[in-house]
Amino acid sequence: MTTPRSRIREGRPFPLGATWDGLGVNFALFSANATKVELCLFDIEGEKEIERIELPEYTDEVWHGYLPEARPGTVYAYRVHGPYEPDAGHRFNPNKLLLDPYGKQHVGELKWGPELFGYTIGSKDEDLSFDERDSAHLMPKCRVIDPAFTWGQATRPTVPWEATITYEMHVKGFTKLNRHIPEDERGTFAGLAHSRVADYLRTLGITSAELLPIHAFVDDSYLVDKGLRNYWGYNTIGFFAPEPRYLFSPFVNEFKEMVNQFHAAGIEVILDVVYNHTAEGNERGPTLSFKGIDNASYYRLMPDNARHYINDTGTGNTVNLSHPRVLQMVADSLRYWATEMRVDGFRFDLATILAREAYGYDEGGGFLDSCRQDPVLSSVKLIAEPWDIGPGGYQVGQFPPGWAEWNDKYRDTVRAFWKGEDGKLPEFVSRISGSADLFNRRGRKPWASVNFITAHDGFNLNDLVSYNDKHNEANGEDNRDGHSNNHSWNHGVEGPTDDEEIVRLRERQKRNMMATLLLSQGTPMILAGDEFGHTQKGNNNSYAQDNEINWLDWEGIDDKGRALREFTRKLIAVRKAYPILHRGRFLAGEYNEELDVKDVTWLSPNGEEMGGDDWDDPRAKCFGMLLDGRAQPTGIKRRGSDATLMIVFNAYHDVVEFSLPEAPGGSRWVGLIDTNDPDRTDTPSFPFGHEYEVTGHSLLLFVLATEESQPRRLRAGVSAILSVADEPLSDEML
Repeated sequence: MTTPRSRIREGRPFPLGATWDGLGVNFALFSANATKVELCLFDIEGEKEIERIELPEYTDEVWHGYLPEARPGTVYAYRVHGPYEPDAGHRFNPNKLLLDPYGKQHVGELKWGPELFGYTIGSKDEDLSFDERDSAHLMPKCRVIDPAFTWGQATRPTVPWEATITYEMHVKGFTKLNRHIPEDERGTFAGLAHSRVADYLRTLGITSAELLPIHAFVDDSYLVDKGLRNYWGYNTIGFFAPEPRYLFSPFVNEFKEMVNQFHAAGIEVILDVVYNHTAEGNERGPTLSFKGIDNASYYRLMPDNARHYINDTGTGNTVNLSHPRVLQMVADSLRYWATEMRVDGFRFDLATILAREAYGYDEGGGFLDSCRQDPVLSSVKLIAEPWDIGPGGYQVGQFPPGWAEWNDKYRDTVRAFWKGEDGKLPEFVSRISGSADLFNRRGRKPWASVNFITAHDGFNLNDLVSYNDKHNEANGEDNRDGHSNNHSWNHGVEGPTDDEEIVRLRERQKRNMMATLLLSQGTPMILAGDEFGHTQKGNNNSYAQDNEINWLDWEGIDDKGRALREFTRKLIAVRKAYPILHRGRFLAGEYNEELDVKDVTWLSPNGEEMGGDDWDDPRAKCFGMLLDGRAQPTGIKRRGSDATLMIVFNAYHDVVEFSLPEAPGGSRWVGLIDTNDPDRTDTPSFPFGHEYEVTGHSLLLFVLATEESQPRRLRAGVSAILSVADEPLSDEML
């Protein structure tokens, strides 16, 4: 099948990948240890290999060639020759078709079979054996694309970090059961590009949509054998290609259309990305791309035995970002999505891996340094999941300036506090104040703490208040998978119940946690579906459930769900209306003599400032948080002009009488939020010293009426905030 070398020209070693220039296509592939690289061309469906062309040039460890007659739509892959010496870290096998690491589009679906493996499964020599069967018929391929796209008038929203409200969502799960989206477009970027989706998020108040992984990924063989799929997508095989199952059309520009719709609605698009490992697994895994192109360069191998992989990810392999070409690939991928695809930021799965050098985690490691100095990457939102399973892998609060981080301490503490666990009040106070103990260093701001109570991994909000234990039987692992320490509470009955008292308490607890999330300092992240009480039926590890467990049930939203959604919408409106809820500085809790102001005061139920005994009491579960609007939220030493707010938290099981304190410059307190009475349309005012009966398991929010804002006028303003719009967010919007 080899074609004469005269047909292909030398081409260029840069850019890597397959690049169409209007006249032909340049192919460039990095491999430091290969001895020969063959470009394999296929028919348009990617089913029949029609040509093999040896790349003629090797420059700076890059194999390259130029095909003058090639065009967008050309389907291709590689075969790479070199030593098969697993003990030395080399696993070249030209019988195995390989995806281009820089491929912009994948064609076809991976079909599992023994031919995918570089070694012979069942051999007594295990992975030291060599398999000579061709894998092409089981492999997806790459397609050359034309990147041209008309973006129109929509521009990047560029939402300031302190104003950001993120919403974690899944391309398929959000649209699959949405009757307002054409049925054949549901579950795709085209479905997500429907104007109703962006309108829903905008009306809810979301500023930034965070999509679970959309890079091309693989369904694990053990899942396929059980009739399941990798729903979450944390099993990447192509860092430049969108996942084919999310494409309704044959064109990757469908993704750009979706981004354009979101930007037109003022909503950012953030991608959850997985650069810490690939779908090739360890030495017993398949050979799909990197392993067969240059295993010793792309992966971290055991220093004393290169046959085996370092597994700091728990998935079998770890991408070697200490290698300059691998680091380049990741940075090129990020720049591609940020510039060509115009996404606004990235959330990095197991981000500690990206900062890992051979000796361990390094805040000054190559990847983090490259992001800090890169003019593109330093200008987009960067969010770390700051942990992995390697030595010293837990690094919450240790990422450099410019990064935000998922704060699991916030998640666990808020859950435990509202569950009513003893001794949680002091840490709860720290978490809702922006977690200064973790992030107040090197000029970092409160927004660096991405606060979340629920995420794709773990219980969602409804199940957090409905189940004591995980129920992951549908995963086929005898309920052994998933976390067991969830700080969840079923309030008396495991799962659904008709007990009205339990239902009322569960709904109030949902409101308590949603209010805590949206009234805390830091960047809030809401899990899609939590705003109307979607249930996963107790499954806290739904990674393999491509079905109604994960798909949002828009038709099933009942009155309770609609009420929770409207309550969430009002909370977001309140957060946006009062900048003191997302200050640019950490709360100090100290008196400023120059301004005669204390930015935050912690109050006991008697209305007095909390003292040592209050903080030391493990049974203390009710307190107030007084935010003085006169405290300047920036470093300028002058009085601010924001409203003064007071939040009262009561995780005790019974009513607590709370004395509303006197506050400087004010006359009365006006009620904004009471999670025990979420539908109240009036805005009652209360004099200083009023004994407010705070319902057990509830949260209150008050605004101070000052001389400039008399109660009547203030109540009118508050009513305008709480009404949000002329009519509630209806089911017809989605």
